[in-house]
Amino acid sequence: MKRKDYEAALDPMREELVQMHRWLQHTGRRLVVLFEGRDTAGKGGVIGAIADGLNPRTCHIVALPRPSERQQTQWYFQRYVPHLPAAGEISLFDRSWYNRAGVEKVMGYCTQAQYEAFLKQVPTFERMLIDDGILLFKYWLTVDQAEQEERFAERAQDPLKRWKLSPVDLKSREKYAEYGVARDAMLEATHSRHAPWTLVNFNDQKRGRLTLIRNLLDRLPDCSVPETPVVLPPLPARPRKEKFAVLKPIPDFPAAGKR
Repeated sequence: MKRKDYEAALDPMREELVQMHRWLQHTGRRLVVLFEGRDTAGKGGVIGAIADGLNPRTCHIVALPRPSERQQTQWYFQRYVPHLPAAGEISLFDRSWYNRAGVEKVMGYCTQAQYEAFLKQVPTFERMLIDDGILLFKYWLTVDQAEQEERFAERAQDPLKRWKLSPVDLKSREKYAEYGVARDAMLEATHSRHAPWTLVNFNDQKRGRLTLIRNLLDRLPDCSVPETPVVLPPLPARPRKEKFAVLKPIPDFPAAGKR
């Protein structure tokens, strides 16, 4: 999808996202969106597209590192609970508690007993969140292996993206089929009427972002909240220029061709 077409379609959705955020703050509702999927699918990109333009004080991106030794001894869901939203807030999880059903299962980072306990407990955990009034949406981003390999190669060659390649990613490359099996087992155990999964095709990342954001907005209730207009009264005097008594700004970056 061309960038200009993508931006033209995204701009009105950005306005709807701002309206959605205003509705959450007006009603005190809480929103949790989980983003799971294949490595390189584009979780960070769609999260950025949603969060861009929203108040970062109340729209939180949650991307937790691997659990510490202490956290590994806690109730599995415990380290995620502090990141759940308060009234009027949004939590966007860049991977979530479903790590246990994905990378931990496939790469052997949890025991079979821990994995089975998770699949049994997670529907109850999510039922508790929803019963408490949280709006919960779960998305899985799909990408074919050939496209995934192109993105891995791009990351390896681009110094600005190389940080995205973790040792786990490199080890996971050959387990594409195993991740598919684990995903299907997860869906079978955790796709429910109260907390359904939605799969989105991200072979074209721009189109995938638009598809996901449109779906998210369409699944929410009417978010119409009258916006209070902001009126800026005139200044009492002419605008002032900056004056400096202690320090001065560093020199401006030179214009093109003048360095």
